[in-house]
Amino acid sequence: MSTTLISVEQLLNLRASGQPLMVFDCSFELLQPKQGDVQYLDSHIAGAVRADLDRHLCCFDPTQALCGGRHPLPQREAVAAWLAGVGFSNDMQAVVYDRQGLNYCGRLWWLLKWLGHEAVAVLDGGLQAWVAAGGAVASGAGTAGKASSAVSAGTAGSTGSAGSASNFTLAPALVAWITTEDVANNLGRSTQTILDARATPRFLGEVEPIDPVAGHIPGALNRPFAHNLQADGFFKSADQLRTEFNALLGQRDPATVVHHCGSGVSSVPNLLAMEVAGLGRTRLYAGSWSEWCSDPARAVAQG
Repeated sequence: MSTTLISVEQLLNLRASGQPLMVFDCSFELLQPKQGDVQYLDSHIAGAVRADLDRHLCCFDPTQALCGGRHPLPQREAVAAWLAGVGFSNDMQAVVYDRQGLNYCGRLWWLLKWLGHEAVAVLDGGLQAWVAAGGAVASGAGTAGKASSAVSAGTAGSTGSAGSASNFTLAPALVAWITTEDVANNLGRSTQTILDARATPRFLGEVEPIDPVAGHIPGALNRPFAHNLQADGFFKSADQLRTEFNALLGQRDPATVVHHCGSGVSSVPNLLAMEVAGLGRTRLYAGSWSEWCSDPARAVAQG
């Protein structure tokens, strides 16, 4: 069972073994949301199921969403219904990937852990590594089917199906997320270390291309999520990641870390990296900066 990262070689071997497996293509472009589908249709790992951030991994219905921000968390039951609809079952190994520097696939990695499913791993190097190794690719709708249904509706339909519907059952959550109220109530306390995964200019408040307010949560530390990768697009070694996170945290206990970014998606690579580094499974601030800055009464720091 792979639970953090999986290499191309390991995925090839897993496929050859015939063990229950489902691969998900989570490609997405933040400023051009429809491009993820275009990219999937153009090329994807053969047999991969389409998992779209907006349609399948978020909920934009305020009566159903569990938090605010630009990419609100859906109900666990809604995600489980979608997974069942694409044929995913509890005995399967899930492998998630994208072609955007492992930025978006982490969302599904985290969601599956939240649903109680431990056997999910991120494909190290993404689609680019698979293609470079000669892995089989396909184009067109493939197994993606034609039906589409938003997670917010709580239905099992999707734009990806590797087979008939299954019975995916929820289990106790293996990861934790916290609310804006939790973050606010613990500002300045040693029990909470906020780690901001946005690019440094956004963290400093020098620029803000997406959200209405520039800056960061007071007391937060900055670790841009792209810093977890080497120049070739693969994750840094566990030793290097551990050294870098320990240097950033100083005397702070890794168990106190709460990850956030602009909308709760790009922060997951930091959470994953800390786990790869052997620093434990840390928490996610799901609403992130986009929810924090939506209320002008909340404190904002710059510089």
